[in-house]
Amino acid sequence: MEVEIAIPNGASLAEKTLNGRLGIVGGLSILGTTGIVVPYSCAAWIHSIHRGIDVARACGLEHIAASTGNTSEAAIQKMYGLPETALIDMGDFVGGTLKYVNGHPVARVTIAGGVAKMTKLAQGLLDLHSKRGTVDLEALAKLAEDAGGSADLRARIRSANTAAEAFGHARAENIALGDKVARAARDTAAKVVAGKPIDIEVVVFDRDGNRVGHAPFAHAGPSR
Repeated sequence: MEVEIAIPNGASLAEKTLNGRLGIVGGLSILGTTGIVVPYSCAAWIHSIHRGIDVARACGLEHIAASTGNTSEAAIQKMYGLPETALIDMGDFVGGTLKYVNGHPVARVTIAGGVAKMTKLAQGLLDLHSKRGTVDLEALAKLAEDAGGSADLRARIRSANTAAEAFGHARAENIALGDKVARAARDTAAKVVAGKPIDIEVVVFDRDGNRVGHAPFAHAGPSR
């Protein structure tokens, strides 16, 4: 008896999945004996981040981009023309991503995300989920002050309902708040990979995928 297991149109269906980032190319993978997978848990997500980094390294890539969501991922891919295997869907787990990169270095790492999550990273948070911490509007107002913002702007930021609203106030006053946030976020990220041959960059995007903040690549390790 001969048995063949196949998935009709598997190659084309696979293009709609993240399989390529995990090194599964040319079709869909068949998982276990039931094909049933629990797709969402913190452990599973972090595991997929690790495997994505492993695949990027195995492919010889020297630049990966870890993003908090679809909008920032699409924007950073367009910005650099990165292949799918260079894209890491890290969600809220920037700490888990950077800690793994610390032990499995990639020459250049871009952290990309929206204004709220990158503000949390700037505050020193490595888990960006809302349950782990909120945006510190007082700290955001201080960054606006450092960027040359007026006393009125600082007051409006302190009373804002969201980080997006605060950024809107800064934009109206032509204050580069996003760059300040990006630099502080890069400092937080760099501490996690300190001493390793890694360059870190942070890019902040708004909800429409427009770049509103940027901290260019800076070396986190010893002199090369």
